[in-house]
Amino acid sequence: MTAGHAPAASSGASEQSLSLFQLMYPDVLADPYPLYERLRTTDPVHWDPFLHTWVVTRYEDVDFVLKHFSAARTPTPDQLTELGLSGLNVVAEILVRQMLFLDGRAHARVRNLAASAFTRSRVLRLRSHIEDITRSLLDAVIEKREMDVIADLGDPLPAIVTAELLGLPTSDWPQLTAWSTQFAEVLGNLQHNPDHTARVLRTIDEVTDYFRRAVAEHRAHPGDDLICAFLNARQDGDSLTEDEVIANSIIVMTGGQETTTNLIGNGVLNLLSHPDQWELIKRDPRGLALAIEELLRFDGPIQYTSRLAPKDLELGGRRIQERQAVIAVIAAANRDPSRFSDPDRLDLTRNDNRHLAFASGPHSCFGAPLARLEADVVFSALLTRTPDLALKDAPRNWIENVGFRGLTSLPVTF
Repeated sequence: MTAGHAPAASSGASEQSLSLFQLMYPDVLADPYPLYERLRTTDPVHWDPFLHTWVVTRYEDVDFVLKHFSAARTPTPDQLTELGLSGLNVVAEILVRQMLFLDGRAHARVRNLAASAFTRSRVLRLRSHIEDITRSLLDAVIEKREMDVIADLGDPLPAIVTAELLGLPTSDWPQLTAWSTQFAEVLGNLQHNPDHTARVLRTIDEVTDYFRRAVAEHRAHPGDDLICAFLNARQDGDSLTEDEVIANSIIVMTGGQETTTNLIGNGVLNLLSHPDQWELIKRDPRGLALAIEELLRFDGPIQYTSRLAPKDLELGGRRIQERQAVIAVIAAANRDPSRFSDPDRLDLTRNDNRHLAFASGPHSCFGAPLARLEADVVFSALLTRTPDLALKDAPRNWIENVGFRGLTSLPVTF
């Protein structure tokens, strides 16, 4: 991507305290919302000289960027080679085939073919099975009267569900989780970390080989699963190539796990940290669907996404050049007081709640219904089986990924 010329900084905007680089510090990573508020109130369309990108934090601006800016932001193999980073070409070859990084007709083609496989009816058929998996996971810890919400529930449930959805052996879920974590690091961190390059490349090789073998197996033995649906998807005589099936199976694997794991973990933490809201939903579980939307708004699993300006334009009074990078901070937009009343308060009865947790526009998350379904099943089960759920007195450690917000563990008792 080309960044263009750095603009003149507005008054105070060049201070490092306003940079998203601050998210690299553990205390800011643990609670990034004060940083987002400073950005939103001080310089809502901010040129970050440390990251050489624009940072957008107001709801209206973030929504505009999500709907109208280019998602084709990942460097191609040729561009990486020019930068002397040809060793990362295998990563780029995966990313450039994923719908997450495509625009226009190319994006519509892959997304429509994938959507024809990832139907709402296919997701809804999973509900009873998700309930069975959740019940089994809780059965394993119920006599202990304590558990780690992440290790015992948040990690295995979406990993098992995603494996079954794709048509992969559920016994592979620990390996799929490990790969997803590694791939999420590629998607969610602000800067390339040379120290992690070897590990990332090994992950890409392993996961690509795994899915190539899975595709061959599915061709030989077709079933009613997502990989077969990808292979069989047709629209106007078009279909997905094998490499496209592999690349988009990887993004389903990663998104299906990371997003839901973090939604469950963050949701439980915030419910138990606000006892009045936990009591409210215990008294009337019928409000759970509304509650999940508020948990997504208040402390969502995805913090930001990156885009490129499609042309020279003005946003929030700042001139942005064509192809300059723009980070749309979804988590900041979801706490914008111009859009949400009393936005820093968790209110499970909030009605007007058009948050951006799953983005908006053509790249909105098509796996959102599954994440919502899994969260509904988990919270329903916890309300029924562990109504006296309480946080253990333990440090809160957040994953070292500034794009995906989630905990490494969450010990609770009941």
